[in-house]
Amino acid sequence: MPEQTIEYRYDTQLLIDGEDLDEDEINDYFVEHFKGDCLLAVGDEDLIKIHYHTNEPWDVLKYCRTLGEIYDIVIEDMDRQARGLKG
Repeated sequence: MPEQTIEYRYDTQLLIDGEDLDEDEINDYFVEHFKGDCLLAVGDEDLIKIHYHTNEPWDVLKYCRTLGEIYDIVIEDMDRQARGLKG
C-alpha cells in the first residue's frame, strides 16, 4: 500500500467570539496570509467557526485571537492519524 502524503498536516478548528466579525474578511485574510486548504469560516457578526488544514496552526490561532476570544480549539495531527496513531 503506498504511503499517504498529507500536504497540510494539522486540522485546526476553533470558535471566535467577537464583535462585528465578517466571515468574508476572515476568509480573504486566510487566503492571502496562510498556506493551507479546506477553509471553512462561517457564522455571524458575533461568532465564527473556523476549520482549516495548515502546517502552522499557531499562526492561525494568533490571527484569530486578534479578532476576539477563541475557544473550543482543536488541533489534530492528520499525519499521525493516517499512520494509525492518536492525532
